[in-house]
Amino acid sequence: MFGGGGGGLNPRKMEQMMKQMGIDVEDIDAEEVVIRTDEHDLVFTDAEVTKMDARGQETYQIIGSPEEREAGDADAEDSGDAIPDDDVEIVAMRTGASEEEARAALEANDGDLAAAVGDLE
Repeated sequence: MFGGGGGGLNPRKMEQMMKQMGIDVEDIDAEEVVIRTDEHDLVFTDAEVTKMDARGQETYQIIGSPEEREAGDADAEDSGDAIPDDDVEIVAMRTGASEEEARAALEANDGDLAAAVGDLE
């Protein structure tokens, strides 16, 4: 009755078995996953994330290729929506303003490059 054939279990059968064992599986529609370490950040964009809950013990599985970035500096984390340095340089070069003035104009215009340039010209 339980004899032989090999091959893998089909996904539906696997899901039924996991439910019987008290394991719930849920796909999470993640836009970005960041893992912070002392040396660097691992940033997964468009990763496949699965949450498995086995009787209160939650486990997350991330499938994807991370980009390694320098560990985030405290200033960027504190402000939440930090203005990229490249944008500051563009506005400063375009208008002849200092970087401080360019950053202030960008912050006042929620990062809108054209509006910041318009304010400084």
